[in-house]
Amino acid sequence: MEEVKYETFVDGMKACVPTILGYLGIGFALGVVGKGVGLSVFAIFLMSVIVYAGSAQFIICGLIAIQAPITSIIATVFLVNLRHFLMSLSVAPYFRQASLLENVGIGTLLTDESYGVLTMALKRMGKVSVAWTNGLNICAYLTWIVATVLGGLLGNFIPEPEIFGLDFALVAMFLGLFLFQVEIPLKSKTRQTLLVLLSVILVLYLLMWLTTPEIAVIVSALVGCLVGVITHDKY
Repeated sequence: MEEVKYETFVDGMKACVPTILGYLGIGFALGVVGKGVGLSVFAIFLMSVIVYAGSAQFIICGLIAIQAPITSIIATVFLVNLRHFLMSLSVAPYFRQASLLENVGIGTLLTDESYGVLTMALKRMGKVSVAWTNGLNICAYLTWIVATVLGGLLGNFIPEPEIFGLDFALVAMFLGLFLFQVEIPLKSKTRQTLLVLLSVILVLYLLMWLTTPEIAVIVSALVGCLVGVITHDKY
C-alpha cells in the first residue's frame, strides 16, 4: 500500500479528492438553487468567491427568495459561520511556525469538509505542512466555485436537483468525514470518545428545542471540547 504523505501542495490536492466529489454535487445544486431565486451566474460566482460556505449560501438563497432585509441576511450568515472561528482556533497551534499571512490564508479557506480532512491528518501524523494544507484548501475552494457556476449555467435545465439526489450530497459527505474522523479515537480512547459524542448529542438535542440551530451547534461543540479536556487525563 502506498504511504500517504502530508508534505507537498500536490499531496494536499490528493487528500482533497473526497471533498471534491462532494462539492461537485452540492455545489452544482447550490448553483441551480441560486439561479432559481433570480441570481445571475456572476452573482453566484461572487457569492462562492466571497462567502464560500455551502450552508450559508443556501440560507442566503432562501432569504433572498422571501425578500428578507439585508440586515437579516448578514446577521444570519454571521451566526451560521461563527463555527469557523472554533475550527480555526482548534488547528492554530499546529501552525505556530507559519507566518501571519500563511495562518490567515489557512483560516480563511478552512471549511467543515477541509477541517475534517485536516484534523484526520493531524491525528495520524501529529503535524502537516503549510503547503499540504494550502493544497487541500485551495483545491476545495476552486472546485466549489466551478461547481456552483456550472449549476448556475445549467440551472434552467434542472429545475428539481433532488430528483438526482444532489440534495443529499452534503449529508453523505459529512457522514463520510465523521466516520473517518472518529475511527482512530474510538480505537485508542473508546470511553472518552463515546462520552464526548454523547455529551454533544444530548446538548445539541436539548438546545435545538430552546434556541436556533446555529447557536445549538456552537454551544454543543464547546461542551464537547470541555468534556474532552476534563476527561483527557482520566482516560
